[in-house]
Amino acid sequence: MSLRVLAAMSGGVDSAVAAARAAEAGHDVTGVHLALSKNPKSYRTGARGCCTVEDSRDARRAADAIGIPFYVWDMAEEFDREVVQDFVAEYAAGRTPNPCLRCNEKIKFEAVLDRAVALGFDAVCTGHHVRMVDGRLRRSVDIDKDQSYVLGVLTREQLAHAMFPLGDCTKAEVRAEADRRGLSVADKPDSHDICFIADGDTAGFLNQRLGDEPGPIKDESGEVLGTHNGAHTFTVGQRKGLNLGGAVERRYVLSIEPVNNTVTVGPREALQVDEIIGSRPVWSGCDPITEPMACEVQLRAHGEVYPCQAWQHDDELVVRLDEPATGVATGQAAVLYDGDMVLGSATIARTARREEAAPAH
Repeated sequence: MSLRVLAAMSGGVDSAVAAARAAEAGHDVTGVHLALSKNPKSYRTGARGCCTVEDSRDARRAADAIGIPFYVWDMAEEFDREVVQDFVAEYAAGRTPNPCLRCNEKIKFEAVLDRAVALGFDAVCTGHHVRMVDGRLRRSVDIDKDQSYVLGVLTREQLAHAMFPLGDCTKAEVRAEADRRGLSVADKPDSHDICFIADGDTAGFLNQRLGDEPGPIKDESGEVLGTHNGAHTFTVGQRKGLNLGGAVERRYVLSIEPVNNTVTVGPREALQVDEIIGSRPVWSGCDPITEPMACEVQLRAHGEVYPCQAWQHDDELVVRLDEPATGVATGQAAVLYDGDMVLGSATIARTARREEAAPAH
């Protein structure tokens, strides 16, 4: 069945090949590039494959080579509100956000999808390395490039209008196909940085917006070990940049208290948690799980997967790990899997050790 498909084209090789595959499959494809910055010069430059000032031209050239119509949509206002301002607010609250995850949720599969459906399109096509099987999101065959974690926040309704043509191949195969198709982005490097932080200096970016406010770095007993220039520049599990001096044994960030601007540090073993509570549960691969179910959970992008028991209680997701995990940061997503299939997700709100946690409901 031929569909009207809106192909989101970032200017990278993945989205170009995805659009080409959708067109070759007989769909009526239109390419669109998202302009995400009110001032493009403030965003990262260089051919990196996501949100740079060169990418619009690369996307247009790819659309011309494929032979599909191409447009640029100005999403700068939505992106600033839903991604950039959210990023700053989350750090100010002592949490560690994932802006790429939020961009997928709020921009590519909410704002863009809503506009696409209103314009009569049946689906939005992207170059994410994931598979859709019987309406369920599954990991890519290329595990190293799998992006199911950053799409785990999508609802079943959003996934019903999504098309992911690349999940059945490796990144090397995508590049080889782009070369065969004559797409100039075949050898374009992947993007790994935050697109709206041009120089990669996250701490400097946050200080510009939240201020440079010195505060104490304490150990678990409350002893002051040093000072910092803003609690918002730290994340749980961080080891580098504490500047505590050689006399202090290796320490890691255990918690961040934005109200009193305090960073608490301690030994690595103090980072261990085995209970995670998540807010805003989304169930895309199954009905809400209300009784403990054995599954796996991934707690950060490209992080390892932990066996666990998980269930929803009231409006929260409860995850109990079979073995403790370290460096689990609030604000990240907890994405549940049954094998390679995404069951659902939630935003990590708090963590605990089992002996410290409240009894199960």
